[in-house]
Amino acid sequence: MKTYLQTSEEVLKELNSGREGLSQAEASKRLEQNGKNKLDEAKKDSLAMRLFNQLKDPMIVILIAAAVISGITAAYSGESFADVIIIMAVVIINSVLGVYQESKAEKAIEALQAISAATSRVMRDGKIQEIKTEDLVVGDVILLEAGDSVPADARLLESASLKIEEAALTGESVPVGKVINALNLGDQKDISLGDRKNMVYMGSAVVYGRGSATVVATGMKTEMGKIADAITQAKEHATPLQIKLNQLSKVLSWLVLGICIFIFALSLVRLYLGEGITGIGVLNTFMVAVSLAVAAIPEGLAAVVTIVLSIGVTNMAKEKAVIRKLTAVETLGCTQVICSDKTGTLTQNKMTVVDHFGFDEPLLGRTMALCNDARLNDENRAEGEPTEAALVNYGFSLGLKKRDMEAQTPRVGEAPFDSGRKLMSTIHKMADGSFTQYVKGAPDVLISRCTTYWDGNAQLPITDDICEEIRQANKRLADQALRVLAGAFRSWDTMPENQTPDYLEHQLCFVGLTGMIDPIRPEVKGAIVQCKSAGIRPVMITGDHRDTAIAIAKQLGIIADPKEAITGAQLDEISEEQLKKDIGNYSVYARVQPEHKVRIVKAWQNQGMIVAMTGDGVNDAPSIKTADIGVGMGITGTDVTKNVADMVLADDNFATIVNAVEEGRRIYDNIRKAIQFLLSSNLSEVIAIFVATLLGFTILKPVHLLWINLITDTFPAIALGMEGEEADTMKNPPRESKEGIFSRGLGVDVIWQGVMVAVVTIVAYFVGHYIEAGVWEIAESADGITMAFLTLSMAEMFHSLNMRSRRQSIFKMQHQNKFLFLAMAVSLVLTTAVIFIPPIAAAFEFEPISLFEYFTAMGLAVVVIPIVETVKFFQRKYEAK
Repeated sequence: MKTYLQTSEEVLKELNSGREGLSQAEASKRLEQNGKNKLDEAKKDSLAMRLFNQLKDPMIVILIAAAVISGITAAYSGESFADVIIIMAVVIINSVLGVYQESKAEKAIEALQAISAATSRVMRDGKIQEIKTEDLVVGDVILLEAGDSVPADARLLESASLKIEEAALTGESVPVGKVINALNLGDQKDISLGDRKNMVYMGSAVVYGRGSATVVATGMKTEMGKIADAITQAKEHATPLQIKLNQLSKVLSWLVLGICIFIFALSLVRLYLGEGITGIGVLNTFMVAVSLAVAAIPEGLAAVVTIVLSIGVTNMAKEKAVIRKLTAVETLGCTQVICSDKTGTLTQNKMTVVDHFGFDEPLLGRTMALCNDARLNDENRAEGEPTEAALVNYGFSLGLKKRDMEAQTPRVGEAPFDSGRKLMSTIHKMADGSFTQYVKGAPDVLISRCTTYWDGNAQLPITDDICEEIRQANKRLADQALRVLAGAFRSWDTMPENQTPDYLEHQLCFVGLTGMIDPIRPEVKGAIVQCKSAGIRPVMITGDHRDTAIAIAKQLGIIADPKEAITGAQLDEISEEQLKKDIGNYSVYARVQPEHKVRIVKAWQNQGMIVAMTGDGVNDAPSIKTADIGVGMGITGTDVTKNVADMVLADDNFATIVNAVEEGRRIYDNIRKAIQFLLSSNLSEVIAIFVATLLGFTILKPVHLLWINLITDTFPAIALGMEGEEADTMKNPPRESKEGIFSRGLGVDVIWQGVMVAVVTIVAYFVGHYIEAGVWEIAESADGITMAFLTLSMAEMFHSLNMRSRRQSIFKMQHQNKFLFLAMAVSLVLTTAVIFIPPIAAAFEFEPISLFEYFTAMGLAVVVIPIVETVKFFQRKYEAK
């Protein structure tokens, strides 16, 4: 039912109600039929379900399976349960971290409910009553006055200068003056939410005047309810990194399974051809397969990624970007489109006089500040209706304090503002006993009431030339999308007895024009430039008028041509298929409704783009949740947007988003470095064990591999996540969301670096055996195992230095990573302790080695640095072509 197209009497008749409201009996009946006037409760996941969601990650499933297998083999063989304990510790730590970061249940619907008024004044049985807002029903007549929160969607019956603040719902930065007459469609198919001036909506606020209205929708059927429903319907998107890590987990799962089956089968065949198959022989063979499984699985990867993201969250919080979901950090790094709300995000959400016309600016400031119901508080900030507050602030900027002026020239009469005549007048008693009337209002109306103008010194008759000059000034201000108000005055010798507008508002003296707008945030323009240089497309989405949106977008450099702007009404005329083709043509969307914002975000996503959506109002919540990365405003933002957002800007600063994108790119680059480091390390272990198994000797045992993967490798991998950004981080376009983990040569690097470390490890084994036995041969060697363990541990540790940059020489890096050096020192001390402290060495089945063997192993390990540096040199030469 489009009640805004009907007269108030038609609406009341259709709702079977009247201006005196419903009877209590009828209201109770309707309440029982249609339910409470409140929004549905949000569903919350239990702690157990959130923990399960963490554990169902493929990498975690593989780790749990490895722990079970290790536990079974340990029970049968009587060996240590160290493998099981270490693996389960990793699983538990990772899951607890994940649940902790995402433990806050969805509070968007509760926040929406909090916006609604607790009680409302209604007409029941012909009397004014105050009832619980949740007990309102369709057909109730509600009474509204300044300061009230609108409790439900309603059609206005009466309006006495009623103005409603609807920014949170529509994005309109200026309070909307309300009317009671039916609206006319004209050549439109429908009227946008922000233009339905005879309607009031749940969640908006009365800032001026009074009125009454009949309720036409309650609860989930209100516009606020539709937003709540859109929030619950919006699907969560897996981030690009989550997708890639899940794919990696599946690849590793099949790889591990394949290698284990192959080695187990091969070992059984060799056992059958040699000693014959026995229980102990099968168990030993199975342990070899388990060793390979442990070697192939990067046990520390899940924990490393979680910890690196957590560190990123902490860093961003220091820079005023509060991350609510860990995965949002990485998503920021590949953001390609930022769809930003205008009001309060790109602009200050504070109307400000930015231009004027007149021959006496102090008089203009005095006129506008005194003919005004806003006031200046003790901190010299104006409070009241935004337009009027802007004019009081304008007077203060000229050195005119309203409270001082009112003390000297008190208001003694007035003709309040009326939307019909579009004027307001106040009468003030002057120090000499005379009276001055100040008038402000719409330029075209006010100028027609003026017979003179103030030239700075005296009143002079208005001529055609002066009228033309005023019209041109008015056009100049309006062309900048400024809201223009005119000011005038009239002198009286005595207090006017008749204070009706018809009597007062004639023979006025024109003073000047003021042009005001919600100004841009000063730091945003630079942030937009940086966005574009980083290959990110900024898009403005606003409920404001097209001309205002275009003016702001041009100021910011978002668009250069008005053709790049489109309205919500025009968007309704475009099919989904056409929008998919044309979405790249538009960078400004004006006069849009909440469903338009979701549609725009989805259209960009259909182009394969990673989309961020920023906003502060309730109307932004569905699109914020739909976007790949939702950004809420911490200061001006509603609780609704904060609770659905992935990231909240503590300073409401658009530039903070750009800083967060830079941090996101740095973190993703570092995660790739950590992944390359860990996978090349694991591959080296797989190759070493595979070769040793084929040749018939044991090079490393499962507990050795677990120690290396979880202790020796994990600390440097985490430290790599702390590496500073490289010089070209924000000079390159965002990476493609479909880009694989192994893209840009990472897969090739993993393979050859894994082979390199495996070779030095195998060499170390044979050197250890030679030192122990004095012969070069393929045989079991306790010293060989110890030296292989030491060389592998240290080679991977030195290799972490190589990973500080995938292409740049580590000897030319401008900054130092103290965390990596500390991690290397810790790894060195722990590895040395495992070998030389007898009780620990016995648990790991290590034989004591000499210092000569120790430093020989170290010497073999360190050769990975010059090898990688040489390869990097040729890679840079090749990529420079």
